Formats: sequence, C-alpha cells, structure tokens
Amino acid sequence: MTGNPAGEDRESAAAALPFVAPCRILAAGAPFGWLRRGWADFRRAPRQSLGLGIAIVVLSWIVTGIGLAAGSYWAALVLLSGFVFVAPLLALGIYSISRQLERGMAPTLVRCMEEQGRALGNAMVFALALLVLFLVWARAGSMVHVFFPAQGGSDWRELALFLGIGSAVGSIFALLTFTFSAFSLPMICDRETDAVTAIVTSVNAVLRNKPAMAVWALLIVVLTGIGFATALIGLAVTIPVLGHATWHAYRDTIDASAWPESRLE
Repeated sequence: MTGNPAGEDRESAAAALPFVAPCRILAAGAPFGWLRRGWADFRRAPRQSLGLGIAIVVLSWIVTGIGLAAGSYWAALVLLSGFVFVAPLLALGIYSISRQLERGMAPTLVRCMEEQGRALGNAMVFALALLVLFLVWARAGSMVHVFFPAQGGSDWRELALFLGIGSAVGSIFALLTFTFSAFSLPMICDRETDAVTAIVTSVNAVLRNKPAMAVWALLIVVLTGIGFATALIGLAVTIPVLGHATWHAYRDTIDASAWPESRLE
C-alpha cells in the first residue's frame, strides 16, 4: 500500500518544531518604544484602526447596557463571557493591520477579515482558555464575599481585610490573564502554530522579562483606565494603539522563525 509522502512530510515537519518559541531579553524601558510604534501605526492607518476601535466600543456598550438592564450579576457574567470569544477576533484584526504595514502593504479591512478567518480555530481555543480562567476568577470572587463584614457597623479593619483579600485574588487572575495573552495572539496571527504553543511561548517570555513586562502591564492599565474614564469612548483609540504596540512587542521579543509564516496576500 502506497503512503502519502506529502502528508508524512508535514507530520515530520510539525514533530520537529520546538514546543516553545525562544524569546529575547528586553530592557525595562522597551514598552515605551512599543507604544511609540503603536501610535505610529495608528496614524498610518487611522481609518482601519479607528473602525476596529469603534467596533470594540460599541460591543462594550452593548454588553454593559444589557447587563445593567438585566440587573443581574450572573446575566452580566454570561454576557462578558461571550464577549471573551469576540475580543480575540477584533485583536487579530489590529495585529493584521500592523503586519500589513510592516510588509509595506496598504492595510485593508478585507485582508484583516481574511486573516481573522484563517486564525479562527486557534483564536477560539485561546478564547476558551480565557473563558475557563474567567469563570474560575468569577467563582473565586464570589467566595471572597465570605470575608465581607456581616455587621453593618463593622470597623475599618474588617473592611480593609475584605478589600485586601479581594484585591489579592483579582490580581492573581489578572496576572495570569496577562501572562497567557501577552504574545500568544500576535504569534497565532503571524505564524502557523497552535494556541497551546503560543500560550506557552507567551508565559515563557513574560517570566523571562519581568521588569519590562511589569512596565508594559502598568501602561496597559493606565491607557485602558483612560478609556473607561471617558465612558468607553477613549477605548476607540487606546485599544487599537495598544494592539499595534502589542504586535511590535511580539516582534521584538519572540523568535518564531521555526514556524512557517502565515501567508499574507
């Protein structure tokens, strides 16, 4: 019986790939350079970037509005869980714009959608991993309420204990989310790799560049906070800029040359 040489060659090539892409060691100030280049990409493709940014704002308004109208914590939780599946697709579009600019192309939303479709499977696996983490986070948050002072007249020490425990639990899950997602989606956009390899690569790179990634996390919190402080309107600019900057962070940090490059037509 004759085998399939082409299929066997692909399987051999896949088996030869490393489990994690190596990373470069970064200076602590590197994130500021990513932001500058992210802003430059936004200015080079303002229509496409702003279009995706506005889509994120509208979806955020819809999720928030339905959650407030339902008046239920669990209803808001379900809606936000669904949004976790949509957000990676929008992020892939932003990375695609920077990728096209990097190659000297005129960015188009059509090409962005084509790349989103190509990476849909791995993006959904990534989104599922985030959803599981989010649901565990929500359960942990509900358990923290056992520390809430039972008596309305409780002193400030009991309230401080509750707030401290809640903040510590939230920080742990926020850190895990950041570690999983720092470089994984740009790698999925750029290379023919699977979500697990991309997530492991992201975790490895974050752990090896703690000072730079601490600065990057702080910048993300500040810019996202500005977006929320403007009734989410500012997210139309800050999220695309952060997305473009994340692409440059990935290019500066991860050496994914061992994996085939995704075709960009």
